[in-house]
Amino acid sequence: MDVIERGGEYYRVADPSLTDPLNGSYSMRFGARWNAAGSFPVTYLNADIDTARANARHFLTERLRGQPFRAEDVDLSERPVLVSTDVLDDRYLDVVSPAGCAANGLPATYPADGTGNIVGWPMCQPVGQQAWDADLPGIACRSAAPTAPADGEELAWFDRHEVTLEPKETQAFEDWYGPIDW
Repeated sequence: MDVIERGGEYYRVADPSLTDPLNGSYSMRFGARWNAAGSFPVTYLNADIDTARANARHFLTERLRGQPFRAEDVDLSERPVLVSTDVLDDRYLDVVSPAGCAANGLPATYPADGTGNIVGWPMCQPVGQQAWDADLPGIACRSAAPTAPADGEELAWFDRHEVTLEPKETQAFEDWYGPIDW
């Protein structure tokens, strides 16, 4: 398994109704990109604000698919908040570099496959399970959010409860996202 050093400040795009937005149990219940439903808890983080914006846009777009209203129609109190936290410096599974992607069982072009489509969760979840079983603290990866910057990066932080993430600051949507321009 190839690893890469990561740590420092990261950002969580979270539902404002969550009492503990840095708890990974929600993803454990329902599953997400790097963990299957019922497997292990993961807190999904963004390395920068632009990547967080792309994930918020994706979240709102998916949530509103098929609805007769748009994101700007959603009440401000129901739009995602941004929670900043500090992640300890450590060695995370490398799904950032082309060599790391390939060594860890994914296309070197991740998050795209060889045909330009986004690599699906069924291909990513076994990689996540291997990283969990290897006792790694998580996965550093390129963002798969459709409007993420080319160098957008995320961190799938494994919530092992030995170390917890603490919120530094929580910002309301209108304070961190800016105007909805889509």
